[in-house]
Amino acid sequence: MTQLQNVVLVHGGFVDGSGWQGVYNLLRADGYNVRVVQNSTVSLENDVATTHDVLDTLDGPAILVGHSYGGAVITEAGRHERVAALAYIAAFAPDQGESVGSLIADPPPGAPVPPILPPQNGFLFLDRENFPASFAGDVPLDQAQFMADSQVPWGLEALSGTISDPAWRSKPSWYLVTTEDRMIPPPAQRVMSERAGATVVEVPGSHSIYVSKPGAVAELIARAANEYAVSSPSPTVASSG
Repeated sequence: MTQLQNVVLVHGGFVDGSGWQGVYNLLRADGYNVRVVQNSTVSLENDVATTHDVLDTLDGPAILVGHSYGGAVITEAGRHERVAALAYIAAFAPDQGESVGSLIADPPPGAPVPPILPPQNGFLFLDRENFPASFAGDVPLDQAQFMADSQVPWGLEALSGTISDPAWRSKPSWYLVTTEDRMIPPPAQRVMSERAGATVVEVPGSHSIYVSKPGAVAELIARAANEYAVSSPSPTVASSG
């Protein structure tokens, strides 16, 4: 039985890794070794390289977790030898040749439209006034407003970066669908998770469920670790040395 004690958390666009603190604390309390990737979100290529740098520091297999755009990062970065399993949290799970940009180009009829402003010098922002309702509907308003006012510029190159070989084709995956999401429509999340063959859990929550309900996210990650251990009687991921 292969125990997974390493967890690597990858944030999405418009935010940084500090939003993972609640999930981080819960996992650490349960004995997991947790790392948080601080991606620049300038380009997918750079973010994959940064994620690989963090994975290189580990001494064994890990669960690679991505939120939102972070799902595209883990889909590309997840072929790394340290990655045993993937966990998507209200995240994009692109296929070969797809990008986040291509996945959001044709939203389902009637789906909420994220309040993305026109590009500024190659970067995207969400409208500050509409950020709380769209991105963080179940986060306390003052905290959601802080998130809106501390946005990280999201690069157009990150949005358009395409997947070469999706890791979910060769690694087991789990997916947390957020049923009140106004950034990635729940039907789109279900389509992507089904296509990836992921084990799916649905939870009522906004796109910022990793902030508002860290317990639900930590529970999914722990479930992935436990189910991977049961299904993997012998080590399949190289360790350092």
